[in-house]
Amino acid sequence: MDFIPLLSQILNGLQNGAYYLMIALGLSMIFSLGGIVNLAHGAFYAIGAYLTVTLAPQLGFGGAMVASPLLVALIGMVVERFLLRRFYTGDPILGLLLTFGLAMVAEQSLRMIYGAAPVPFSIPPALRGQVFIGDFVYSRYRLMILAIAAACVLGLWLLLSRTAFGKVVRAGVQNPDMVGALGISLRPYMTAVVMIGVGLAGLAGVLVAPIAGVHPAMGQEIITFAFVVVVIGGLGSFWGVVAAAAIVGVTRGIAAHFYPAATEASVYLLMVLVLLLRPRGLFGERIAKFE
Repeated sequence: MDFIPLLSQILNGLQNGAYYLMIALGLSMIFSLGGIVNLAHGAFYAIGAYLTVTLAPQLGFGGAMVASPLLVALIGMVVERFLLRRFYTGDPILGLLLTFGLAMVAEQSLRMIYGAAPVPFSIPPALRGQVFIGDFVYSRYRLMILAIAAACVLGLWLLLSRTAFGKVVRAGVQNPDMVGALGISLRPYMTAVVMIGVGLAGLAGVLVAPIAGVHPAMGQEIITFAFVVVVIGGLGSFWGVVAAAAIVGVTRGIAAHFYPAATEASVYLLMVLVLLLRPRGLFGERIAKFE
């Protein structure tokens, strides 16, 4: 059996896993600290892609890669300040309905501004081409995506584990009442977490734009897989989400090689198996706030 096509499919699966990871990390952080299931997270991913289409002609793709996630993060800050903040201590169903409505508003707004048809966007010339390793050939741009995802994981882990900000966030996830008793308000930390989370989603939208195209419903298409990654990895577990994204990516790649018709179904089957064997997910932790 020729191993090279299988390796290519596995790397393609890992690339998809990189998108899911950047979205799922934000989903997990926002839910763990604020208790809100953010169904609008995919909308920020789509907004990041459309901002890239808008800004790239003026700033270049590199400039858009920096500016678009920052603008998405600012939009997230406004949404958190005036909408999400009202639902942290309320019924979780209300937050769920709010973010579902936000997702619908965002998608229809993109349709009104850019139209319903997909917007073409190609890989920048400087990032085109292939990397040759013996007989193995792979896209330079796709390898760059994997490298950026790895850098985001490392940077976020350092932020959460090696800084005072990260210590407060982790303490707020585990025991928010104790943090409050120490006189520390979690509100500014929650704002920062939302900005980081939606900024990562916006960056994923930037990276996917030259490969999959840009269209208004792209956020709804990816959010389901991001939730699958969070469920498989386990709520409250940073490395659980990372491991789940890698496993989901490899599973998709293998399924695409041997049985393409079952590529997406394989991800859901994997989730069912994990939940049957370990309902909390692979690395799920007991969080007093939710149990």
